[in-house]
Amino acid sequence: MTAIEFWYEFASTYSYPAAMRIERMAEAEGVSLRWRPFLLGPIFKELGWNDSPFNIYPAKGRYMWRDFERVCADDGIPLKLPPVRFPQNGVKAARLALVGERDGWTPAFTRAVYRANYAEQRDISDDETLRAILGVLGADADGAMAAAKSPEIKEALFAQTADAKTRGIFGAPTFTAGDEMFWGNDRLEMALRWAKQ
Repeated sequence: MTAIEFWYEFASTYSYPAAMRIERMAEAEGVSLRWRPFLLGPIFKELGWNDSPFNIYPAKGRYMWRDFERVCADDGIPLKLPPVRFPQNGVKAARLALVGERDGWTPAFTRAVYRANYAEQRDISDDETLRAILGVLGADADGAMAAAKSPEIKEALFAQTADAKTRGIFGAPTFTAGDEMFWGNDRLEMALRWAKQ
């Protein structure tokens, strides 16, 4: 089976619509999917940025929020702006997404965190928000939260972020099919087509 990797950051706006549609689209195309949460902060820091480029460049930010509204409306994805803050800290959520790989709840957890951020105006760095999401999924919230604080999971997220940097990933969402990289929610279809070639 052909494969695609979905690199996403929980603070990323355009990763939200990608997360909401990628699983069904990959399945329809017969493409296997690997969810790869990572952190953009260290990558941005190397570029000399201490914030989202949408905050650093106001005109770009204004455009992004309007475009984000259009994209979500076009895809029928719920959106309620503004989020609690932008960007939100997604470190805990990313660690939890890695914990969920073993038990298979990473995709559902990822979608729920994005909904909490962009459709429900909730703080995704808050333990209670994350516990509530895990509870709805039927996951062991105490066990998952403890595992997310373990050196093993912290190192796994660090390694995944380092892998993203090594591959030249500079933003999210990014899709990789072998050595080919596709950046942006609007490149998902192309990435899936490429993966099938």
